Formats: sequence, structure tokens, C-alpha cells
Amino acid sequence: MSRIGRAPIAIPAGVEVKIEAENVVTVKGPKGTLTQQFHPNMKIEQQGAEVLVSRPNDAKENRSLHGLTRTLIHNMVVGVTEGYKKELDVNGVGYRVAKEGNKLVMNLGFSHQVTVEEIPGITIEVPGPNKIVIHGCDKQQVGQFAAEVREKRPPEPYKGKGIKYTDEVIRRKAGKTGAKK
Repeated sequence: MSRIGRAPIAIPAGVEVKIEAENVVTVKGPKGTLTQQFHPNMKIEQQGAEVLVSRPNDAKENRSLHGLTRTLIHNMVVGVTEGYKKELDVNGVGYRVAKEGNKLVMNLGFSHQVTVEEIPGITIEVPGPNKIVIHGCDKQQVGQFAAEVREKRPPEPYKGKGIKYTDEVIRRKAGKTGAKK
């Protein structure tokens, strides 16, 4: 049995889990509501304050789906209670970010400003001119949006200029040494 798939998902107080036909799971909590449909082979059931995921047999596909389904449901429960966040740093001379209304305005060394608009379910914070914090209850959506913001100017290996995740390590290159004799 899958160690991850076998583990029960604890439902904290204030969170409501509804399992409907065709494995549609809806999780409602203080931070929002998430709904997702899962593979029909997986058996999802609620027992008291826990959600259990089981599989019909040990076929390779079902073993793969077992842990995945349990993890996705757990991420939904964590998302509606605590939420997820990604932090980005902006490095470079003259590189700045600001928030105007629901838009993120970035000066990234281009001849123009780059703007990114908030999408539903995502909130952007700019605590400083070189820091971006992205919040949301859907883990996948937060990660995707952070990747799209980072994509506007990924960090380069010579000076480290660009947008990077706070915990990301950039492998630096030496560059040209020049003709020294």
C-alpha cells in the first residue's frame, strides 16, 4: 500500500468537505472554496473528521493515482485553512516593483513597464520595492502565477539580475576574464 495514500486527511474545525458523485470533492473553509474532480478509480470517503482515499487494486495506474489523489485533497484542505504563498525577489540596478490598484507594475530594465494583473483567487502584496508576495488558497494556481511573474525577467547567471524566488539559489558564472599577461 502507498504510505502517503493510506494516511487519513484530518479535517480541521471550520472546514467543510463534500464528496459528490463522480469523485467531485468540494472543500470550503475560511480562506475560500476549492472544487476538483478526481479519477473515477479512486474511492474517496469521509469518516467523521477524516477523509480516506483507497484504491480498488494494485494496478500500476491505481498505485500512482492513490498517493496523488490523497495529496491533492490534503493541499485543498491546507489551502482553505492556511493558504499558500510564494515570495519573489527582484535584483538589479533600477529594477523596481509597485502595486497600483490590482496591478503589479514592474520596472525590469526594459524600455517600458511590465504590468501583471491579479487574477481571481490570487492576491499580490508588495512589502518593498524589491519584493513580491503572492497569496492564494489554490497551491497550483499560486505556483503557476508566481512562475508567470518570474518569467517576465528570469535571473541571469552572470550578475544575478532578474526576478527569482526568495529561496532559489542562482548558479553564477565567472564570465570573461580578459586578456591578461
